[in-house]
Amino acid sequence: MSVPLSVTPILSRRVDPDVARHKATYHPNFWGDRFLHYNPDDNFCVSIQWNGTHACKEQQIQELKEEVRKSLEATAGNSSQLLKLIDSIQRLGLAYIFEREIEEALKAVYQTYTLVDDNDHLTTVSLLFRLLRQEGYHIPSDVFKKFKDEEGNFKESLVGDLPGMLALYEATHLMVHGEDILNEALAFTTAHLQSMAPDSDNPLKKQVIHALERPIRKSLIRVEARHYISIYQEYDSHNKSLLKLAKLDFNLLQSLHRKELSEITKWWKGLDFATKLPFARDRIVEGYFWILGVYFEPQYYLARRILMKVFGVISIVDDIYDAYGTFEELKLFTEAIERWDASSIDQLPDYMKVCYQALLDVYEEMEEEMTKQGKLYRVHYAQAAVWHRYYLFFLILQCSMSCVCQMVEARIYTKNGGVHEQRASKLCLLYAHNHIFPRMGDIVTKEAFDWVFSDPKMIRASNVIGRLMDDIVSHEFEQKRGHVASAVECYVKQFGVSKEEAYDEFKKQVENAWKDINEEFLQPTAVPVPLLTRVLNLSRVMDVLYKDEDEYTLVGPLMKDLVAGMLIDPVPM
Repeated sequence: MSVPLSVTPILSRRVDPDVARHKATYHPNFWGDRFLHYNPDDNFCVSIQWNGTHACKEQQIQELKEEVRKSLEATAGNSSQLLKLIDSIQRLGLAYIFEREIEEALKAVYQTYTLVDDNDHLTTVSLLFRLLRQEGYHIPSDVFKKFKDEEGNFKESLVGDLPGMLALYEATHLMVHGEDILNEALAFTTAHLQSMAPDSDNPLKKQVIHALERPIRKSLIRVEARHYISIYQEYDSHNKSLLKLAKLDFNLLQSLHRKELSEITKWWKGLDFATKLPFARDRIVEGYFWILGVYFEPQYYLARRILMKVFGVISIVDDIYDAYGTFEELKLFTEAIERWDASSIDQLPDYMKVCYQALLDVYEEMEEEMTKQGKLYRVHYAQAAVWHRYYLFFLILQCSMSCVCQMVEARIYTKNGGVHEQRASKLCLLYAHNHIFPRMGDIVTKEAFDWVFSDPKMIRASNVIGRLMDDIVSHEFEQKRGHVASAVECYVKQFGVSKEEAYDEFKKQVENAWKDINEEFLQPTAVPVPLLTRVLNLSRVMDVLYKDEDEYTLVGPLMKDLVAGMLIDPVPM
């Protein structure tokens, strides 16, 4: 049962106006009511059920799927053509439809990859390496030794092979630790690809420009699909059935996602946090984009709905801890989260009550869903993750009051070892990793949640990517409002280096984290690959949103373009 609260005066009740607060100056919601109402396109009418979607184009889509399957069968005897087709399917965002066919095809390729036709062709070898590594196969990086000269350098003759150079560049992003040849290949291909003069009329060069900014391994599947559709159709050799299916599928899912966002927006508007808690970020659209990056597939409709509600409320709670709440208020809120009971609401200031109640309501909804499935234990893990998050957040706040930089950050640094322990505050992704699993079906077992809580390498790596990339782009903004010292400030102070040197060190740690993620995908894996893929996708979201700016907090042109491409503008048929 929700606690009745009036709206306008909520910040004035039981809050001392003389208390100094570190208020942030976040800009308001950019989108207004843009997504509040859903008006389906007659060409892509969608009715949503719990187990997927049904569309008026369903028969055409099924026919196109069969044609693509026939193409996969027809190219099975030609490895280079098969690899190109699989690559196109994946880049067009259709791998989730042909998951079984791709898995079987690549298994067969791996068993005979030394006999692959064109195995001296740079494009074929690079594509072979990347696709097999993505699938978790231990294909050695030594396959690229044949492209080196007697002095151990990559042959200069390769520079003229633009498709091969691009394919090699993409392959290097699947490297693991100790693969010096791939580090060399990355430097070699990057230098030569960057030196090319841009040519907007050439689809291959468009690919190069895009890849240098966003390699496939770090790309969000839907963002990559939207981009690659426009490139793929420019090639005369494109598979017409595949292209048609990609466009239909993209627009169909976009319609589904718009409907979901409309429902989420209505829920969010009903909470009215923008009025009740004006100090916090109002980012429900950006949050939904974030969730789409983790799982966009139609069967995860309920997962997106629940996770988006959790995400929305958690973002507000973060801002209470990060930008508004006093020490005493946060102590009360942390204790209330530990008790996790509606009776705890009476001890809170009124502005905290509305957020605490929303948190309880969202988890009650999750509990109802999991109870129906006999999977109630999943909610307990999710609740524990929230408690863990804000308990550590509060500890950091306590440390900050003693002005001990290293304690504030809860990090340990060494010159050689880099980051050994992640700061546990704002973007401690433990809660995120535990919340992307509950609605993923029977592959998510109790052991999978235990794996997340055991702090495995995969989770640590994802944390490093999110935390350090965020710190690099946001620490100056946060320091302007008296935020606790960030990793950048701590590193500069501890080692007596410049900010630029700290940035370089953190970027090295991020690249090492990507190598850790690649290692964890190699078979046999600790947990089922679909679960690892969600952690990978979450890391991709972080890489996109925090590469140059904090696109979640300070919504800029990039985020606006991404949202427009994913949720507003359909692909022209």
